[in-house]
Amino acid sequence: MAPLMNHLLIPFIIAMFLAINMGGSGTGPSFSVAYGANVLKRNLIPGLFGIMVFLGAILAGKHTANTIGKEIIDPVLMTFPIVSIILFSVSISLLIANIAGIPQSTSQSTVLAVVAPAIYFQQLNSTKVFLEVIPAWFILPVVAYFISYLAGKYIYRPMRRRGLTQSRAQNANLRPIWDGLILAMSLYVAFSIGSNNVANASGPIATMTTNELNISGDKNFILILILSTLLIAPNFAIGSSLFGNKILQNTGKEIVLFGKFEAVIIAFVSGSLLLTASLTKGIPTSLVQLNVAAILGIGVAKLGPKNIFRKTEVRKFFLMWLIAPVIAFALALLLTWAADKMGYLS
Repeated sequence: MAPLMNHLLIPFIIAMFLAINMGGSGTGPSFSVAYGANVLKRNLIPGLFGIMVFLGAILAGKHTANTIGKEIIDPVLMTFPIVSIILFSVSISLLIANIAGIPQSTSQSTVLAVVAPAIYFQQLNSTKVFLEVIPAWFILPVVAYFISYLAGKYIYRPMRRRGLTQSRAQNANLRPIWDGLILAMSLYVAFSIGSNNVANASGPIATMTTNELNISGDKNFILILILSTLLIAPNFAIGSSLFGNKILQNTGKEIVLFGKFEAVIIAFVSGSLLLTASLTKGIPTSLVQLNVAAILGIGVAKLGPKNIFRKTEVRKFFLMWLIAPVIAFALALLLTWAADKMGYLS
């Protein structure tokens, strides 16, 4: 095999490993509402998840891939050693979160892993990172929380007092409609994941490939991006099978018991905010955090804040959300420094 192909093979393998980890982490926010509402059996989720992630990446993932691959760091620096370091660092941070059974923000870990070599080589696009990406990480979960809270307080609770939600849920004639709506929302969320999270692997891979093969032009980049997505996206389904069960249990059953009406709200709010971020500014953001914020909003509206925020699972989520991106950043920075000192980056 030619040396160039050997070089390209390594980051592609790491990208596939990353996609497996992202598939495990993304299963919870996409299908936890359907699983928590007893609409889907667990063994059906990986296949449906993989199909919708693939479609989202192909149809709506371009802008986010551009952000990750070209707009945070000078794309010239996206060589195979740097891309391998970035993807490996993110993979390790997500593997730790998946083993702990905590759904983690792939996008935040990836962005910080890209930021590390950008800072090391003094090529960070600080405007993009500090004025667009990071503010979105704080604003969007707050928006998801309050939209879900208001929907729970002013739509769900009045309907519940009048017995509308209970009677509908128990009506055998309407049950297929509710189940179909929840399933559609779960597929919608998985599509949104594809539009945003696949770019965490395919963006750096596509930029690296164009650099290593000396290919220029936006049309060529899009073609390389599509080919990268074809290789990476199917691995989300594998990750869902390997890591998804524990995460589904944590997010779908242990934070708050969902009714079908709440499940629709959670899925629609989190999926819509993520898809909007993908299609407008191409902001790599966390569906995991949007989903959990929406779950918390509904939970607080139903049970009150004390009953929700005291739960051990919620505290573990917040702790892991802080730890995993820091691990990705520190590991990427350390490996970049080591590779540079050993002459691998010259």
